[in-house]
Amino acid sequence: MNDWVLIQSLVVAVSTGTPVVLAGSGAILTQRSGVLDLGVEGTMLIGAVTGFWVTTATDSPFAGLVVAVLAAAVFSMIQGVLAVSLRANQVVVGVALVIFGSGLSSFIGSQGDPPLARRFSGAIFTPVFPESVHDWPAVGPLLLSHDPVVYMSWAFVAVVQWYVFRTRTGMHLRAVGHDPASADAAGLRVSGMRYLHVALGGAAAGAGGGYLTLRLFSDWFDDMTAGMGWIAVILVILASWRSLRLLVAAYAFGAISSLGFTLQLLGWNIPTELLAILPFLVVYLVMVFVSAAERRSQMPAALAEPYFRESR
Repeated sequence: MNDWVLIQSLVVAVSTGTPVVLAGSGAILTQRSGVLDLGVEGTMLIGAVTGFWVTTATDSPFAGLVVAVLAAAVFSMIQGVLAVSLRANQVVVGVALVIFGSGLSSFIGSQGDPPLARRFSGAIFTPVFPESVHDWPAVGPLLLSHDPVVYMSWAFVAVVQWYVFRTRTGMHLRAVGHDPASADAAGLRVSGMRYLHVALGGAAAGAGGGYLTLRLFSDWFDDMTAGMGWIAVILVILASWRSLRLLVAAYAFGAISSLGFTLQLLGWNIPTELLAILPFLVVYLVMVFVSAAERRSQMPAALAEPYFRESR
């Protein structure tokens, strides 16, 4: 593999992995509070359809991204009510949210004249820096050829890492996710912290879904996330609920997902069906090895456990 092919493959890996970076970093915030966010896939779908709808109406991808973030945050409050206030089983809530998000996004996408599935948006995010710097050796394509959302995702990862481990509120967040009864006894508002971080996680997932329609595809179709939300949840576990590790894992997933592009550049002819399942197969195998290594011990102790205040 020559240097040009390697660099282009890495550039594609960054773009492909960005939705997972955003959604996964948001899921870290939600799960650190003790809420198991399995509904990422459905929330991303809501962000994708609402973001695309607004972009086609306004010709502004930034407006579309803002609406995708807000719509997904509101949608995630369903999980907040069911998991935090009503103390429903969080696994069931997450799966139900995926199903509901898929159905609702399909319904929204079927509206309008023409419906969203028949529209194409020419208003997409473009690289921040001029093309003249994209050809700089290595640095140009790898660091200076990306759109604003990629740079925002890098900043978001750094902020999440700093917030969780370097701020007082982040310490409170970890306390709520580890031992909500003790956190409550210390005066922290457990439900309030969980609601806040469910909303933040939903907003980040919405940004990831919006990026799919506003950069990677430039159009919308049913269930376009194609399992990216589930991948984000899995990578959160693999990354031990740390955003910097998640960034690396997400780009590794992006590299595997873009393998077809790389092989085309090399002139190889590999069945597309095999390339489509390869990223998920690799993630599954890694999960098996990680489970064997007992990485579970690093997860928030109260993850997926409803908190009954009267029982403390």
